[in-house]
Amino acid sequence: MNDRETRCYSGEVRAEQQGEQPAHIFGYGSVFNSRSEPLWGFREVIKPGAFDGVLGDDVRALFNHDPNFILGRSTSGTLSLSVDDKGLRYDITAPDTQTIRDLVLAPMQRGDITQSSFAFRVARDGERWYEDEEGIVIREINQFSRLFDVSPVTYPAYQEAESGVRSLKAWQEARESGALQKAINERMARERLLTLINA
Repeated sequence: MNDRETRCYSGEVRAEQQGEQPAHIFGYGSVFNSRSEPLWGFREVIKPGAFDGVLGDDVRALFNHDPNFILGRSTSGTLSLSVDDKGLRYDITAPDTQTIRDLVLAPMQRGDITQSSFAFRVARDGERWYEDEEGIVIREINQFSRLFDVSPVTYPAYQEAESGVRSLKAWQEARESGALQKAINERMARERLLTLINA
């Protein structure tokens, strides 16, 4: 069972080089509170705080999620990760090789590569499903359990989506069987009881 997923964002990556200094690739692997494009029958929103438990992971920076083109690694100090109000930001000190200059840096500087992506695993109970007022199904991710890599990408990378689709189907089955409403009612009853006890 594959529970690794990838997501892509447009206009969130650039390369810079100043003088003889190593080239840097800056980007946002993810942005907060922004609905994704339609995925597999749902849209996704990543909430602030979702990355809090994974910033210390051994994360790689790859080109197109390809382990043959490693651009940096957090444990070696060539990849720096941080979170700000916008989302998950990365700073890669790019390898000084002809391959990376030709394949990654030159196309980025020309504006040919403008998208950024990240690979992740959602934590148990780290997501919430609901329908908005327009009937659009939303998957809200509140917590990741693993951050695998961040990547400048040529095309959006949605191919590894089994986990998200399985989770959507489980939510739909619970909603259709009435189990979802029952769970919501039980939770509300517990919350009311706790409020009364603590009053």
